[in-house]
Amino acid sequence: MGFGELLLEGRAFFALIVIIVVFSILSPNYFSAENFLTMASHVAIFGILGMGMLLVILNGGIDLSVGSTLGLSGVVAGFLMHGATLDVFGVILYPPVWVVAILTCCVGAFVGLVNGTLVARFKVPPFVATLGMLYAVRGVALLMTGGLTYNNLGGSPELGNTGFDWLGFNRLFGIPVGVLIMVAIAIIGIVLLNRTVFGRWLYASGGNERAAELSGVPTKRVQITVYILSGICASIAGLVLTSELTSAGPTAGNTYELTAIATVVIGGAALTGGRGNIRGTLLGAFVIGFLSDGLVITGVSAYWQMVFTGAVIVFAVLLNSFEYGGRGRRKAPPSEATPSSGSGTATGKAAARREKTAG
Repeated sequence: MGFGELLLEGRAFFALIVIIVVFSILSPNYFSAENFLTMASHVAIFGILGMGMLLVILNGGIDLSVGSTLGLSGVVAGFLMHGATLDVFGVILYPPVWVVAILTCCVGAFVGLVNGTLVARFKVPPFVATLGMLYAVRGVALLMTGGLTYNNLGGSPELGNTGFDWLGFNRLFGIPVGVLIMVAIAIIGIVLLNRTVFGRWLYASGGNERAAELSGVPTKRVQITVYILSGICASIAGLVLTSELTSAGPTAGNTYELTAIATVVIGGAALTGGRGNIRGTLLGAFVIGFLSDGLVITGVSAYWQMVFTGAVIVFAVLLNSFEYGGRGRRKAPPSEATPSSGSGTATGKAAARREKTAG
């Protein structure tokens, strides 16, 4: 591998190193363990969203509804923490925090199920289906709150629903809980993509859906599953963000879907599907998070922050076009994406055999 290819393959890692070095020079407060942990807690939101988005993009789709799902999940959690009124029975329920978390994740799973069903069963283009859900889900959040915000989500000891702020403020072994959740999801994602049949199916269907279908891969089930997992990741990110803010607003997560896509692209995944891995997506999340926080620490205007972030995303897409432009002539890199190469080859051979037999 030449020097140019090395830079291209490890662009997210090298970009992160450059960001740390530059902002450490510009601000004495940037390079410190405490500041890195604080920034990592911000990165956790992007990382969790990005990993869910990665699964969808590996399948050749896109999910524009994750930001709205994050906002709705926070609103649902705030609603439950304030007490769910059952007018029929004349009672108000105050579920414990673990029940709130499970119900909130179910909301994300339902949104993902709708997205996946529209795409897989009704053949609605992913961009259109998830764009419609973006507005629908955000509208539901606004209807639930009337445009207002749920505050004071700490709960009450006498009601048995305290501990919601644990996600946002507590630390285990000195590491923010949100970061540990991101790491746990990353480990699950790596195992899912590299050590399970579903991971091979996902890479195969994203690389060549027709060939995968001819080889017996349940492509529709895979499509629906990745959207459900993306919705669950969005709900988890919504829980962490709501806990950090100790409030739930219907506009939370606005434009976060673009940030999630950016983390995946910066991490080296192909928007056409079949190429990408968890490691790259996490590096992309750290690039976005550390760049944004570095600009804030150095006092750069919020308008210039948008310019710099946008330039980084465009540059990452440009590099991706160079890397995957000759996709058919390139050999898959021996990374976490290896299953895509192996599965794609096996799938293509099986498809060829079936077509030859049919002929």
